[in-house]
Amino acid sequence: MIFKSVPLTKEDLSGIDTIIFDFGGVLFDIDYDAPVRAFSALGGKGFDAIYAQSGQTKLFDKLETGNISREAFYDEVRAALEVNHSNEVLEEAWHTILLDMPKERIDMIYQLKNKFRTFIFSNTNAIHVAEFEKIVDRSMGLDYFKAAFEKVHYSNVLGFKKPYPESFTKYCKLEGLEPAKTLFIDDSLQHVEGAEKAGLLAYHIDVTKMDVRDVFKALID
Repeated sequence: MIFKSVPLTKEDLSGIDTIIFDFGGVLFDIDYDAPVRAFSALGGKGFDAIYAQSGQTKLFDKLETGNISREAFYDEVRAALEVNHSNEVLEEAWHTILLDMPKERIDMIYQLKNKFRTFIFSNTNAIHVAEFEKIVDRSMGLDYFKAAFEKVHYSNVLGFKKPYPESFTKYCKLEGLEPAKTLFIDDSLQHVEGAEKAGLLAYHIDVTKMDVRDVFKALID
């Protein structure tokens, strides 16, 4: 079953003992359009032709499953966009997607741990992990963040990613979770649909219309 930006009730959560959270967009604030703007400012072909929240080329699939190196990734970006900027310039543009993570959200996850097992399943890459973990460490401490969850799983380490139903099945088997007793929360609809097809209860947060904190409060209550 899929819920879309509506309050969850106790009846909806009946039998749920685990919550898997998306990272970027749900816990960590990101700006999906920022890289498009930043790369466009560098000239060359439009970055939006190869990257978007709702879909992307195989280059980013390789990056998010750990199947391409940082250097090879930037080589392919240069070729695709027809630019000749250094890795450092491209990386600065790539990092513009990352904003910050309010500590309050993680404080609320600690409250949820009294009722649910908590996990993260994030589509990300080694380049961004290195940067956003620095941001998290400065704002609240990386250990404090990670201790709010039983496991924090990044797709580039797992070797598989959302939105494929088989990825959610693998995730549940990896952690010994029962899909029917697991709630998955994400701001990308295609990811939520993949989770639902794998048998999880799935919740889509439209962050343009809802405050993530309101969703967490409903879960805590």
